[in-house]
Amino acid sequence: MKTAHLMKLFLRELKHQRKRMTLTILALVWGTFSIVVLLAFGNGLQIQMVKANRGLGEGIVIVSGGQTSKPWQGLGKGRPISLAEEDIDLLRKRIPGIEFISPENERYGLTMTYGRKSITQNVIGVFPSFKEMRTYYPEGGGRFLNEPDLDGERRVIFLGTNVKDKMFGAEDAVGKTVLVNNIPFTVVGVMKKKMQNSYYNGPDVDKAAIPFSTYAAIFGEKYLHRMIYKPADPAAASVIKDDLYRILARKYKFDPADRQALSLWDTIEEQKTFMKVFAGIQIFLGIVGGLTLLVAGVGVANIMYVSARRRTREIGIKMALGAKKRHIQLQFVSEALMISLAGGVIGILLSLAAVGLTAGLNLQGGAADILAHPVVSTKIMFLTAGILGIVGFLAGYFPARRAAALNPVEALRYE
Repeated sequence: MKTAHLMKLFLRELKHQRKRMTLTILALVWGTFSIVVLLAFGNGLQIQMVKANRGLGEGIVIVSGGQTSKPWQGLGKGRPISLAEEDIDLLRKRIPGIEFISPENERYGLTMTYGRKSITQNVIGVFPSFKEMRTYYPEGGGRFLNEPDLDGERRVIFLGTNVKDKMFGAEDAVGKTVLVNNIPFTVVGVMKKKMQNSYYNGPDVDKAAIPFSTYAAIFGEKYLHRMIYKPADPAAASVIKDDLYRILARKYKFDPADRQALSLWDTIEEQKTFMKVFAGIQIFLGIVGGLTLLVAGVGVANIMYVSARRRTREIGIKMALGAKKRHIQLQFVSEALMISLAGGVIGILLSLAAVGLTAGLNLQGGAADILAHPVVSTKIMFLTAGILGIVGFLAGYFPARRAAALNPVEALRYE
């Protein structure tokens, strides 16, 4: 059957069942709108959460000392394990799979002064590799700490975004001198603004970083607060973790199987869990939207059953004139698909407009940073089109099969 003829039949049915078809198309519009918008907000939420998680660092492991929970080689349990700077070189030499590694010590509530303005902030001592691991990227013409700063125990400082705003406001901070507990430091860079929803001892934007060698010379701390490393290959993270326990267990004399001897924050495993959770959320949202479309599909099927009953004599005449069963089936399935297409196109256009409007508002701050950034992906569009196609086909197939199964003689006698 030609497309033009099928369209003519569809428009004729639309005229005869205007009210019922309008309501059904509106149900399809709402179902399509629901599934696209729900998945778009779910997709946007996932993208923003991944972005916020990367504020802490991507593919890193944060290690600090713990307390033994098992006796080992005559030593009792409950011994504290404290890491030292020399462990950095030890691990770097013994585990070639580590791409970056840095110590991190932190002083809380240090007084920072510029001109007449004084604030109280946390200051950390780190290696230059800390920048890549913990996304301490500079903005403008500044830079992060480098190897000459570390080797020369230079008094240079890198400011978090909020620290800079509190001390300098709109004024450029790079090159200026600030006092940290009355010790002068030259500002070499300011952190680029970033989202961050995972942190320890406060967000990075509220901290300032100085070379670890300078920190050690001023404060003279014997032990590390923590160390951060990043595997060159995330797939080898588990092996590297086992090697780390084995090497440090030999040095500090604890059972390598004692996972409480060290405290590890493994963001690689955390990211895997996070992605599984969001995959589940997307599936749930897709099911909710899909069920809404299926309900609308029942309405389409109802229309097609009514249409088949009302056109019984017409079907009988066509079959008496030689129309095949597949022609009858094609007619009804095509009409159901056209109804689904009409509702789907309108629903998709409305959902794209809603997503575009939300994005255009450019909502920022608080929960809006995470929730108000829906994204319609190609995957969402294909999924929606697939569901619409299945709904339309099933809604037309069963009435079509019933219509095609009619006896032509009985159909011609139908009043």
